[in-house]
Amino acid sequence: MTVIELIERCSARLEEAGVSFGHGTTNAFDEAAWLVLWAMKQPLDALEDVAESTMPAAAEQRALDLVEQRIATRRPAAYLTGEAWLQGVPFTVDERVIVPRSLIAECLADGTIDAWLSDRTQQVLDLCTGNGSLAVLAAMAWPDVQVTGADLSADALAVATLNVRRHELVDRITLVQGDGLAAVAGRRFDLILCNPPYVNAESMAALPPEYRAEPEMALSGNLAGGTDGMDFIRPLLAQAADHMTDDAVLVLEIGHERTFFEAAFPRLEAVWLPTSAGDDQVLLLTRAALEAAR
Repeated sequence: MTVIELIERCSARLEEAGVSFGHGTTNAFDEAAWLVLWAMKQPLDALEDVAESTMPAAAEQRALDLVEQRIATRRPAAYLTGEAWLQGVPFTVDERVIVPRSLIAECLADGTIDAWLSDRTQQVLDLCTGNGSLAVLAAMAWPDVQVTGADLSADALAVATLNVRRHELVDRITLVQGDGLAAVAGRRFDLILCNPPYVNAESMAALPPEYRAEPEMALSGNLAGGTDGMDFIRPLLAQAADHMTDDAVLVLEIGHERTFFEAAFPRLEAVWLPTSAGDDQVLLLTRAALEAAR
């Protein structure tokens, strides 16, 4: 059996089983390719080079076992492999963190945020850093900045530490523990990135098992997202200006909650940033806009 034939077989099996996607892939074929290439110890961008190769017997069995485990447990593939990729960069993951998929990563990679930055942009905060992926991508995007990654979860910070070390950024990324902006009390930043818990209670109840396998705190703040998903965001926006330099901006991901966001903050002037998921899931706020809405 060739590699591509095995991928097609595994893809059909995943489709038949009705698993849910969204943790690095959006369809059965891509998920199958991920698991097959992982079983072969090949990078995720190697498919074109190995597609017609004969599948080694041992790797074939590993791939089939992974697919069956994926179906039986409904755990995201990243938890089975211990690795996820974001903007082409690999990150260590396990059940202590959500699988990295923030749309803010696109804004870092394509330079969308750069127009609001300057040579005075030196201190960056990645709030709710999780496994540290946005902190790492920010450090890669802007080689002259210092990044602070903050999170309430000690478990998440332990995984973030692995990724900071993995990408040799110990000298440029500092990790701190605390609840929201209390983690950086007394400090000001030139840029704040935040992919917070924003899943509202109704949406949480409807999530498929793959999402339920992730830490609930990271999705909804242990349901502290509340009925509209804004319970973390309200105090964040009330306090953010006090942690921002004069020309600083805050980049915030809210997923599919724009209606709730605009209802909660009707006076706040936001700039909505384009992403592959649409123009209504990531927004940018200046310090001036936050001050004006107080």
